Parts: sequence; structure tokens; C-alpha cells
Amino acid sequence: MSRFVLFMQAGVMPLFAAVELDAIYGDGMVLQRGREVVVRGTTDKPSEPVTVQFNGQKVKAQVKGKRWQAVLQPMEANAQGQTLEVRQKGDSATVENVVVGEVWLASGQSNMLWRLNQTPGNKQTIAQSANENFRFYHSEPQVHTSPPRYTPELLERVKEKRMYEGKWAVSTPGASPRMSAVAYYFGQALQKQLGVPVGVIHAALGGSNMLAWIPRDVVKKEYPGCQGSAWVKSKYASEWVRGRAQQNVGPGGDFALHPYAPSYLYETGIEPWEGFPVAGVIWYQGESDAEILDNDQNKKLLKDLITSWRDKLGNKKLPFLQVQLPRINDKSKLRAYWPEFRQVQAEVAAELPGVECVVTLDLGSTNSDVHPPRKVEVGERLAATALKSVYGRDVAASGPEIQGFMKKGSKARVFLAYADGLKTTDGAAPAGFEIAGADKKFVPATAEIDGQTIMLSAVGVKSPKYIRYGWAVFMNPNLVNAAGLPTAPYPASEAAVVKKKAKRK
Repeated sequence: MSRFVLFMQAGVMPLFAAVELDAIYGDGMVLQRGREVVVRGTTDKPSEPVTVQFNGQKVKAQVKGKRWQAVLQPMEANAQGQTLEVRQKGDSATVENVVVGEVWLASGQSNMLWRLNQTPGNKQTIAQSANENFRFYHSEPQVHTSPPRYTPELLERVKEKRMYEGKWAVSTPGASPRMSAVAYYFGQALQKQLGVPVGVIHAALGGSNMLAWIPRDVVKKEYPGCQGSAWVKSKYASEWVRGRAQQNVGPGGDFALHPYAPSYLYETGIEPWEGFPVAGVIWYQGESDAEILDNDQNKKLLKDLITSWRDKLGNKKLPFLQVQLPRINDKSKLRAYWPEFRQVQAEVAAELPGVECVVTLDLGSTNSDVHPPRKVEVGERLAATALKSVYGRDVAASGPEIQGFMKKGSKARVFLAYADGLKTTDGAAPAGFEIAGADKKFVPATAEIDGQTIMLSAVGVKSPKYIRYGWAVFMNPNLVNAAGLPTAPYPASEAAVVKKKAKRK
């Protein structure tokens, strides 16, 4: 935590120095390399000049009222911990052991919040977690959304927006257990490959809906009728989200005082970082919004979230890597539309530059647990995607992707990108393909690998017109490439489609 010079008088409680840094700045933090870095805070002496010193730079801050802000010029990566010091006429505030490298923001719902100490094999992972060049800012939720009704104290905390408590920490066995498992594996893998300090800023909440993560000005403009308590009755609140809010707040309660209320999580978890440069975002969310079968609505929510974060964080091209919903062995209504939501995620990635969709169809639960245990692969696939798409590294980051297909008599030849070494993990025929004629009545297809293509056929389908792949809430996918990465789900598409250019080479 930042250390401040204190005035001490006998018999008088110590007073904080006139100049202070905002809470997001702390010992062990990482600053983004290659970008201007904003440093800001408060002062009780607005008439006195404020200066910031770091890494050989000495910058005069702009002071407006009790707020001050300085801008450090772009810096190269530096793993040597240094002191960031703010001075104002004899008073000072310092942050120690500050390094320069790559900073990423991790957010979403419970699968991003899921802690390292909740995952299989965590004891060994935690014991080996020491890494001076991997740092983490964990925003610990102070209010969760488990079924009990909120106490007056919790309601007051929500009202005052004291949702998160967090600080920077160097990765050690003592600090790592409560880190997001996905973000931990992502950050450690990225740090190992880049060889520079990596910092991950984490703010997530279980069950959270997209609307709660979208800034208020965007909600006001794009989502009328979602102000105050009205959001809970809107078409954007799924049955599960609505029910959980009602359980927490109680009959006649103020639904604006709930973490799922529009903009609430953005304002408490993301807004403090506005203007602070980051390299990109990793995002694992969708389970709550997928309950609503409305692809247009969900696409708009996801696009508005991405574009608004880019705007608020000061980078119109900010990389945004999302985890596509995995499989789940649950036949309930709650999970019925996961294939459609996966399609939403893939289409947003295809339509917005700098947005990627990381396939995890093979990593989900084989039961109805919405928290699949395999977080290692999720984090490492995110890291590989970042290395490929953001840092230009020559690494395997994508499994096979269907580009289109052509009719061949009673069969269909499917073309795929990233299909070098196309094979199945179990030696059996590829599973998960379906085929249909003009009536669009899909039936399971017999699939055969032919080089880097797949030949499909089905009894009763003499003239195939449509195919799809992985269009199921739960399946056991087995089609991978030489890197062992799974084939991406593919929605219904007509035959004779011209092959599309792959997004990533």
C-alpha cells in the first residue's frame, strides 16, 4: 500500500499528507510499457504544485481543485523495481517496487472469479507460484449474490459502492490462492513467453449480466427503461438474474441497490481504471445472458460493452479476448441456448477488429456444474491467443475453423482453416457434425477426414444443403489439429459457400 508522510503531534491522531495517490496505485504494481501512463490522486493544497518522479522522469502534474494528474512518457519494459514518488512542498506519497511491462484486465462472472485455491491441483500450483515478474491486482468482492437476503449492512455497502477491496501483490504462495485461476494461468504463461513483467487487474462477480458491466452513459442512451429499479422487469434481465436480485433485495426492495443493476459493476470494478493504459482485456462471461434467446439483443450488449470499454480505457483498438461458452451436461432451460450464445460470441469476434473468441467446447463440465474445473487450459489458450494476435508470436492459437463447404453429390465436403494434422483424439470418426436437406431437418452426419477437409453424409439426406457443427449444449468433441486444439462450433450454413479468409494466419 502507498506510504504517506504523516504529521505527528503528541496526543493527536496522525493526519495523512496533503498529497495522496488514488487507490489503484500500490506497492508491487506494473505500469504498461510503450504507452503514456497516467498517475493521479488528490491534494488538500490545490494552490501548491505537484510533481511525479519515476524511472528518470520528473513531471509536473495538472491540479484542478483537489484532484491532480500527471502523465509519464512511454517507457520500455523494466523488471527492476523502482519508487514512484509524488511531491508537494515537503509532503510526499510513494509507491515502492514498481515495474514496467504488460498489463491486462480480467473480468466477467464466476468462472473468471473462480479462485486458484478452488481448482484441481491447486496445492502444487500455489506452492510453485512465486514469480517476481508476475503481479496481480485482485478486486475482492465484498457483496456476493448467493440466495440469502441482504442485511442492512450489505445494502448500505452496495449503496455506497463499496463493492470491491483490492491491492497489488507480487505472485507468491501467500498471495496467489485468491487470484482468479483463469487470469493466473493466463498471466503466468504470458510472462514466461514475453520475458517481461506482467500485471493482471481482476474484477469479476458471479452470475453477473453484461448490462451491469456497461457504463451508465451508454445504458442511458442505448437501453431505455433500464434506469433505477426498472431494469429488473426489463427484457434484458434473465429469469435467473431477476430471481437472484429478488432474493437478495427482498419484496419491495430497491433493485437499483443490487450488483446486477445496470452499470453498477462497471462503476465499482472498472471505472477506477479509466485512462490507465492496459494491453488488453480477457473476458469470461455469458452464462447469465445466454438464458435469453435473442441473438440480436445479446450481440448488441456484447458489442456495446466492448466498444464502451475501449472508449473509457482510452484505446479504440484495445484487444478483447473472450472465452466462448464451453459444454455443460445440463438439460435445463437455464442452459438451453448456449449454442446460440456461442454463435453470438463468434460473430462479435468476426465483426469487431481486435476481438477474439477462444474455443473451450472440450473443457466444460461433463455434469451440470456451471464451473468446469479445467482452468489451466482456458488461461493458457487465452495466453496463446494474446501471443498470436496481439504480440505477433508464431504460436498455435486456434483449432480448426470451418470456412464453408460444397456439395459433392449426396455428400458435403467441409473446408477448414488451421487444419494441419487434422485428427480425432480417440481415433474414432469426427463427432458433432449434422447435415440437412432443403427441409432444414438436421440429422447426425457420418464424418470422414480427407486431408484437411471433412466429407459428410447421412442416410436419408440425398442432397445436402445445410451443415452445422458442435450445435449442442453438451457433446464430446474429438476433432482437433496437430496442436490438439478443438474445432470451433459452426452454426447452420448453406452449401456451396465460398471459402472465407481466415481471421488469424
